[in-house]
Parts: sequence; structure tokens; C-alpha cells
Amino acid sequence: MKESFNLAVIYGSAREGRFCDTVAGWAVETLKNDPDLSIDVIDPAKLDLPSRNVGNTHPSVAELQASLAEADAFLVVTPEYNHSFTGELKLLIDAAKPEWRRKPLAFVSYGGMSGGLRAVEQLRLVFAELHVVTMRDVVSFANVWDLFDQDGYPFDKAGSEAALKHMTNDLKWWARTLRDGRYPQARTELREVAAS
Repeated sequence: MKESFNLAVIYGSAREGRFCDTVAGWAVETLKNDPDLSIDVIDPAKLDLPSRNVGNTHPSVAELQASLAEADAFLVVTPEYNHSFTGELKLLIDAAKPEWRRKPLAFVSYGGMSGGLRAVEQLRLVFAELHVVTMRDVVSFANVWDLFDQDGYPFDKAGSEAALKHMTNDLKWWARTLRDGRYPQARTELREVAAS
């Protein structure tokens, strides 16, 4: 029996005219070709989260928490704003806590000269506090506006897809390992069913 993983792809921007649609769109389309993954997109622009912490009584917060709880792994597609990540992404992260715990997370970053890596470094600190395991490798696009064609594909399609695949393979390994740790009894039962 082949395992599959629920991957939540999280948009890191809600800005009007954002380039996140291009980068995340490419990542989602590419990842949909992986038979091991079931993709769920989480977009802060569509969630419209409240600016104050009101708990899960708010429908958008409840929807977000349910999506995060279902995920086995996360992929954050983040730009870099002012050497950091966006306020909308921080709001999204802070709207949940146990739903993040003991799950792996990978990054696709983009921006100017640094390719969004300064945002990634700060996000690593935030996610460590939530007991999230972040992948060492990052798919990063420096000077991103020059790297994608008018149809939303990287000019270096093969290289970009290879980098994403490499990172995703590590993410799946961690997703399996951490899921086994969170649900050891379910894993034992699955092995017994597969063996019979």
C-alpha cells in the first residue's frame, strides 16, 4: 500500500498584484504531478483573517486550523519584504498552535538580490518555537521577476523542478517519520493490513 501525504501549500503574501501567485502557482502545478501528495492551498488573501486574536470562533480561523490539522507537511511560498516576511503570514502562523506541532515544513522563497532567504531565516526561528521541523534546502528565486516567463514557468524549468523535487523528497521523508511518531498505533495497524 503506497503512502500519501497531505501537503498544505501556504501563500506568504496577500498584497495586491503579488508575484506569489506566479511562484506558488508553478510550485502547486509541479507538485500535483507527485502521486504521493494531496495538495491543499492556504491563501491569506482569501482567508481574510482578523487582525486580533479571537480564537477559532472566527470562521476563517476555524477553517485555517482545520486545514493545518489535516496537513502532514507544509510548504510556505514566501517573498521578502524589508528583510523579513509579511505581516499576513505572521498573522496566519499565529492563528494556530497545536496544528503546526511535530510536522515538517519546506520553503520556496523569492525576491530581489537575496531571493527571499532573509525571510526564510527569520521564519525558521518562528517555526522552531511551534515545534515544526524546517527543511535545510530551500528553492529560492533571486531577482524573481527576470526568472519566469509570461505563462508563469521558470525559464530554467528543468533546474527549478529538480530543486523542488529534491526538497520535496526530504519533506516526504520527514512527513512519514513525524507522522509515525505522532500516530505510532495507526502505523502498526497499517503495516499489519499491508502484510495480510
